[in-house]
Amino acid sequence: MQSLRHYLLAVQFFTRIPVTGRLADWVGYSPAMLRASAAHFPGIGWLAAALAAGVYAALHQALGPTPLAAAVAAVFCTIATVLMTGGFHEDGLADVADGLGGSYERERALDIMKDSRVGAFGAMALVLALLAKVSLLALLGAENLGAALAALVGGHVLSRFWPLWIVRGLPHVGDTAQSKSKPLADQISTAALGVAALWCFLPLGLVWQTQSALFLIASIGLSGLGAAWMARWFARRLQGFTGDCLGATQQVSEIGFYLGAALALAHR
Repeated sequence: MQSLRHYLLAVQFFTRIPVTGRLADWVGYSPAMLRASAAHFPGIGWLAAALAAGVYAALHQALGPTPLAAAVAAVFCTIATVLMTGGFHEDGLADVADGLGGSYERERALDIMKDSRVGAFGAMALVLALLAKVSLLALLGAENLGAALAALVGGHVLSRFWPLWIVRGLPHVGDTAQSKSKPLADQISTAALGVAALWCFLPLGLVWQTQSALFLIASIGLSGLGAAWMARWFARRLQGFTGDCLGATQQVSEIGFYLGAALALAHR
């Protein structure tokens, strides 16, 4: 029951799905509970994957064998997940792009990242990220509906696993007193990482069963490579990470998963 509470707290923190009233009272809250809920971050990917795959499949089938059916499905499944999460991770990507693109000085970059306004670098990052997602999902769906659905399932779950390694490996920086992510960033235990990995096991097994070993390896490889590049960037420029960095890593590694899937499909 405690694990269920932690999961529902993660749902409260990372999505717009209402956990209110008596249910919210039962779940409760404390910094320690929020810290423990990080282990269930990939479990939020299950919800995003189910929503995205459902919308994609429904529209792809409803529109029939038209050249643009996959593109329309890709756009609307992306809209659905943004609405579900409230653009939480996309906002992090924009803030990171503004901060690290706007200044080479560490302290100035951190100050820019706290600004709620979106600047030129953030706008460019958002547009390019959304274009990358939609185009890759459209490409996958045009070739094989099953491949697109498998990429959505694996991408949404695994991309929420990699940020936990950044929490594990880098210190939290910035205004810790005002940061909502600070309890998540104190430290993540080996046991919590194990729970997070278990959340990934079934979705990735499903990808392997429905597609191919090359599809799975390429997708995981490019997703992990994107996360590793982000971690190196944060270590070099910020000597640590903020909550925005975790959201940005999720976005980059999700796109990496789709790219790996597309490349594998092209060379099957």
